[in-house]
Amino acid sequence: MSKIQVSAKIKIPRGKIIEFKEAAADYINQVKEKDTRTLQADWFLSSDGTECEIREAYEDSEAVLKHQSNLPDLIMTIFGKFGTPYEVTIYGNPSTEVLESARAGGLDVKLFSLLTGLQTIQTM
Repeated sequence: MSKIQVSAKIKIPRGKIIEFKEAAADYINQVKEKDTRTLQADWFLSSDGTECEIREAYEDSEAVLKHQSNLPDLIMTIFGKFGTPYEVTIYGNPSTEVLESARAGGLDVKLFSLLTGLQTIQTM
């Protein structure tokens, strides 16, 4: 198993914070309902309410693709209303399909492969 972590930052348009919070709550509810292999889905709001950082973790690349296929309409609605994330970072060793999917969605992805850490100790 090769865990994949994703961090995405999105700007919240002025006057849209309430609508954004509602969309985030709907997203989390759908992840809970539909994604059995999503390990983390947390949305963090900046202190001034103008940005959100989304932190997600998945069991593996297959789980990332399943997540995308479970929520395509909701993901596109969020991007359509609030804009595409301006910064996306993927941590781990995602499959070519995951990277192609992200880039096909217009995301500029930065990739970090695991050097060392507790994850490497636990899998030895």
